[in-house]
Amino acid sequence: MPADAHKQIAAALGRIPSGIFVLTARLGDQVTGLLASWVQQCSFEPPLVSIAVKRGRFVGEWLQRGAAFTLNILDETQTDMIGHFGRGFDLGQPAFTDIEADQRPDRAPILTEALAYLDGRLVSQHPSGDHEIYICEVLYAAMLGEGRPMVHVRKSGMHY
Repeated sequence: MPADAHKQIAAALGRIPSGIFVLTARLGDQVTGLLASWVQQCSFEPPLVSIAVKRGRFVGEWLQRGAAFTLNILDETQTDMIGHFGRGFDLGQPAFTDIEADQRPDRAPILTEALAYLDGRLVSQHPSGDHEIYICEVLYAAMLGEGRPMVHVRKSGMHY
């Protein structure tokens, strides 16, 4: 492929808007969180969302093993969450230091300042290039505030 064609593909892909979310997960006594931007509702009945996670992230293994997870929908003003959760966490590294979160037993944490959240369970998984796509059923959801969801448009569709 010519270099110019690759640049055009990267620029056009980057213009696909996406939300910014924090996926939190609990497996036993362990909890973590990561920034997620490739999330989309993909069914009305039952209510399903797709979440793309880069291969090699341990959260993917947790989801396969039945981890409880919550998709926290960020408000457009919560840019501090991008820096905090964007770098990711190693297994066992505390993810919620200096973050207000409702640490629920047997469920994933809720970011208390999020716009809304969705609790769900994994129903299927599909390999997709350098990511895995997880299809998750929404079992419970709640609005926590009023505002506009955070939306992101990238300069290049070839990296976050």
